[in-house]
Amino acid sequence: QVQLVESGGGLVQPGGSLRLSCAASGSIFSNDAMGWYRQAPGKQREWVAKITTGGRSVYRDSVKGRFTISRDNAKNTLYLQVDRLKPEDTAVYYCNVVPATISWGQGTQVTVSS
Repeated sequence: QVQLVESGGGLVQPGGSLRLSCAASGSIFSNDAMGWYRQAPGKQREWVAKITTGGRSVYRDSVKGRFTISRDNAKNTLYLQVDRLKPEDTAVYYCNVVPATISWGQGTQVTVSS
């Protein structure tokens, strides 16, 4: 069974940083583009960043220059370095393949507040 387990969230002040991690089953990690998604309270889940198997990354405009996606294929782990956080980044962050076809994990909560 394919599993996705996110971690690394927390409460940070505006301008702060976090490093999110996603442990994924090997059967999907080595063969698929992976992405981070987020869902803010009262809003639909949205795509945040994507990385191909070859390491090419793409970001939504609102996080460009502040978020960095990376992957460690040997560890089957996806990362999202989130810097210069803003209150509007507050959301539950999820990982999945791109497009998202795997059952969602529990996500990791990121709260940006002073």
